[in-house]
Amino acid sequence: MGKYFGTDGFRGEANVTLLPEHAYQVGRFLGWYFGKNLEQECRIIIGKDTRRSGYMLEYALAAGVTASGANAYLLHVTTTPSVSYITRSEWFNCGIMISASHNPFYDNGIKLINGRGEKMQQEVIDLVEAHLEGVGPEVPRATQEKIGRTIDFTEGRNRYMGYLISQAAYSLRGLKIGLDCANGSAWSIAPGIFNALGAETYVMNNRPDGANINRNCGSTHIEGLQKFVVEKELDVGFAYDGDADRCLAVDEQGNVINGDLILYIYGRYMKERGKLLNNTIVTTVMSNFGLYKALDEVGIGYVKTAVGDKYVYEEMLKHGHRIGGEQSGHVIFSKYANTGDGILTSLKLVQVMLDRKKKLSKLAEPVKIYPQVLKNIKVKDKAEAQNDPEVKAVVADIAAQLGDTGRILIRESGTEPLIRVMVEAEAQETCEKLVDQVIALIRARGYEA
Repeated sequence: MGKYFGTDGFRGEANVTLLPEHAYQVGRFLGWYFGKNLEQECRIIIGKDTRRSGYMLEYALAAGVTASGANAYLLHVTTTPSVSYITRSEWFNCGIMISASHNPFYDNGIKLINGRGEKMQQEVIDLVEAHLEGVGPEVPRATQEKIGRTIDFTEGRNRYMGYLISQAAYSLRGLKIGLDCANGSAWSIAPGIFNALGAETYVMNNRPDGANINRNCGSTHIEGLQKFVVEKELDVGFAYDGDADRCLAVDEQGNVINGDLILYIYGRYMKERGKLLNNTIVTTVMSNFGLYKALDEVGIGYVKTAVGDKYVYEEMLKHGHRIGGEQSGHVIFSKYANTGDGILTSLKLVQVMLDRKKKLSKLAEPVKIYPQVLKNIKVKDKAEAQNDPEVKAVVADIAAQLGDTGRILIRESGTEPLIRVMVEAEAQETCEKLVDQVIALIRARGYEA
């Protein structure tokens, strides 16, 4: 990770650590970098979620892009996966999404997407980092008729919606579906898609005001959807995060169906139809023991990557795997998308329910999830805290205690100044006790911010 860009883009508090000047310089560099060897005009697509600061960063990016001679196409409020889809399907040189995903409204971020609709390759991000630091080649300014234009491209959202609708294998008529749009990017897109497919939709948190994105709603606060599904007697519910690249589900009984369960349900469905290439599902080190036991029982292989959908996708691309994802709800269907797509994930789960004529609770039933506790501690220096000899010794001792009955994982957040401590064990009390032991030691060693 660099000074500005982490595992999921440049993220920080808007107008504090992420400034419009940063956005302008990112736009300046990308407009020049992707346009310098082109005979025709460079085209860059820009989307944003519903945060108030998105307007500020959107126009700063567009100013930078056009000052370098490229054209900025504005999707306005849209999802991250839609920017990925439009970038690759409409032959844009690159894409930019303005979002801090599941973070609170006062944060924002800049996510870079290459011309194939994938997260930008690291060598380009390194060049952007250098430019932000005033290092590297001088970026010339376009003049006269070579100055770029800003073009409204809201039609791109409609094309993306049409694409997702085309992927549905069945009419959803007769299904009662709940949607928690997190007051974010999915607020109009998701209901529009499910309504077009004939579902009876029940929508919540679809009134963004610029400051309520992710506030006690969406995939990070799914308890609201759980209650909603049970009260309304719905068949299923789906909760998205701020930019709708992740999805968690709720079954008809109000139980949470997280990313691990989604991977099991759809991975098994693919295997049964002979569609699971390499007989392998890509997971991360955060996936639950219970998932692996269930996959073993049905003869499905798996690999583990570092946490981050970027790493999941790289593993899928390298070996040709068709499905992978994270416990948090980032699920990638590589035949249909080059990034996690929460709405696509919803449609795929409904497809399994209809095809197998089973409720979501029955499809998830074979997976017995181990108790898991994950807690964060804000620290001054992530690497120093994690590599402290006393912390490492305690973690090793806990791992030995757990043996084959659980595990401990301590890792740095890729986007925030946090150390994450996770324990899985046979009892919830054991998980709580061991996580608290490590957190207390980090605090006692003076690393807490």
